Amino acid sequence: MIFRNATREDLPAVVALLSDEDSVVDPLSVDVDEAYTRAFEAVEADARNEIVVMDDGDGTVLACLQLTYIPGLGRKGQERALIEAVRVRADRRGAGLGRALLTAAIGRARERGCTLVQLTSNKRREEAHRFYGSLGFARSHDGFKLAL
Repeated sequence: MIFRNATREDLPAVVALLSDEDSVVDPLSVDVDEAYTRAFEAVEADARNEIVVMDDGDGTVLACLQLTYIPGLGRKGQERALIEAVRVRADRRGAGLGRALLTAAIGRARERGCTLVQLTSNKRREEAHRFYGSLGFARSHDGFKLAL
């Protein structure tokens, strides 16, 4: 498996992973419109953001996540990493790909000097919560969102 930053060519596969958690979506069937392209370009241009994909070695994207590095005054000015939009192809779950992807992301954060990695997960995703706990993540806060 190869862990790398997503390229523009990966965008349909990433959008397919994000569009349906419970089934495999053909990347050729997704509409990668201007909004997705603009968002991808913004992430790509930002040194504090990266979309990481797991490639099976022949270019097929099996998993993805977004990694954002956040500077701040908390934790004595140390940078933290935020992991978002974690997805593993539905037909490849249970084979350790998610563990490998998260381990790679944590390694990237550690190499960058981050002192904390954080993520949020939908409250309904109990299995995901157990998975994150097995990686050493602890439930320490309640998260809140406000749709605008």
